[in-house]
Amino acid sequence: MSGTTTAAVGLRRRAAGAGANRWVVLLVLCVSLLLVAVDATVLHVAVPAVTEDLRPGAIELLWIVDTYPLVCASLLILFGTLGDKVGRRRILLFGYALFGVASAIAAFAHTAEVLIVARGLLGVGGAMIMPATLSILRQVFPDRRERALAIGVWSAVAAVGAAVGPLLGGFLLEHFWWGSVFLVNIPLMLVSLPVGRLLLPESRGAADGPWDVVGALTAAAGLFGVVLGVKRLGGGELGALTVAPLVAGAALIVLFVRRQRRRRHPLVDLRMFARPAFSTSVGCIVLAMLALVGLELIAAQYLQLVLGLSPLETGLRLLPLTFAAMAAGLAGARLLRRFGPRRMVFAGFVLTAAAVVTLTAMGQADNAGLLLFGFVLLGFGLETTLFAAYESMLSEAPPEQAGGAAAIGETSYQLGAGIGIALLGSVMNAAYAPGLSSVPGVPSDASAAAGHSLGEAYGVAARLGGPAGEVLRRAARDSFVHGLHVTLLVSAGLLLLGAVMALRLPRVMQCEAPAVEVPAPRDAGDAALSFGGVSPPARRP
Repeated sequence: MSGTTTAAVGLRRRAAGAGANRWVVLLVLCVSLLLVAVDATVLHVAVPAVTEDLRPGAIELLWIVDTYPLVCASLLILFGTLGDKVGRRRILLFGYALFGVASAIAAFAHTAEVLIVARGLLGVGGAMIMPATLSILRQVFPDRRERALAIGVWSAVAAVGAAVGPLLGGFLLEHFWWGSVFLVNIPLMLVSLPVGRLLLPESRGAADGPWDVVGALTAAAGLFGVVLGVKRLGGGELGALTVAPLVAGAALIVLFVRRQRRRRHPLVDLRMFARPAFSTSVGCIVLAMLALVGLELIAAQYLQLVLGLSPLETGLRLLPLTFAAMAAGLAGARLLRRFGPRRMVFAGFVLTAAAVVTLTAMGQADNAGLLLFGFVLLGFGLETTLFAAYESMLSEAPPEQAGGAAAIGETSYQLGAGIGIALLGSVMNAAYAPGLSSVPGVPSDASAAAGHSLGEAYGVAARLGGPAGEVLRRAARDSFVHGLHVTLLVSAGLLLLGAVMALRLPRVMQCEAPAVEVPAPRDAGDAALSFGGVSPPARRP
């Protein structure tokens, strides 16, 4: 037997084993996703401790926080498409190893520079892991009904990870040093690496043509510039250091798109966007994340600065949102079969808009019942939207393009999050600042400084003291609540726009034809197309 045939048979056997143990494979993939999702938020609560220990400058502190999401978002397409070419399992296992090593470096970093480098390596590992989990899931669950359930579990785990990060970080900081928020990754990676190597199947996309290295690097540089510019906009910075990366990043992405259209074997098949279900799903992911991240950020400020809750109490108040999202993810497969993608995404956007409008009743007094109802409705509606959009996007993509499609979905997720912080943050600032332009009894310079943010207003009020400080504090709270209401209404409008967009999705869930048994593959090309001893899912025109 030739070496090529032997490799083909080995690939077939691993795939067949993975098909039989697909729910175990799903568990391994969910653990991977949980680690990446937790690491995206776990550092937030540790920033004060890191600042006290490492004494980073303002720019260094910014890069400590932002390097991970910046690097991860910019490399998703690169590693997603590389996985299609060289093997998704291989990329995932490399990601495990790098994530564990980077976590150890970050945990024991003695300088800000080392921590920044470690966070960058964590971003590289995360970019290897995230699209690989979805693309392997696409291969392990060729039946769309089962795949819908698997994606529901996957998305529920993502919601848990984002919420668990700050709570886990807070617990660890109470008992250990700040490096423990990274050290917790290592035991899980030490388990995931051998288990993944044993259980996960290897799968690849089409083997035609070389991997477009220049295109992959162009996409990575372009996305880095766009995400960096959007993040700086979200921080209220409008100078040359914001505009330059935005313009350069957009230009590089345009060049990337033109290059892909000209190539016989493109890195990303842009013809996928000609399918209404695929392009609409991507747009819905962007809009849903835009609303979620911007609202979570503002809600956290409201709970802490207006209602005076502690960080732990704030995290607990936001937990119902996570539990509702988990419930929506777990129920998503059944709902999708019954109602179809169009009605499900439409209903999710409408429910979320209703939750946002309900939350406009928030004032300066704590209304726990209102917040509970609003956050539950918000979590269920948004997860319903995201689940159905992800499922439609992944099912519309050809199996050989699963890695690229998953990378596009994850990139849309990251871009939506960045744009949400920038856009809704700008709306919030525009509605908040005018109320503090001239506060009676408060010096004009103090009023101007207080107009930058509610946290800064409290600092100015504390320095003023006396009646003037109290007047400024009260005015700042009133302005913040007013700005919150305006931002919520703008968000509701964007969500309703998403509901209209969802009308382009298919009315019913179109499942692939049942797979049938085929003879053993004769060569490596046949082995790459067969999975688990069954023919590949039927391609839709």
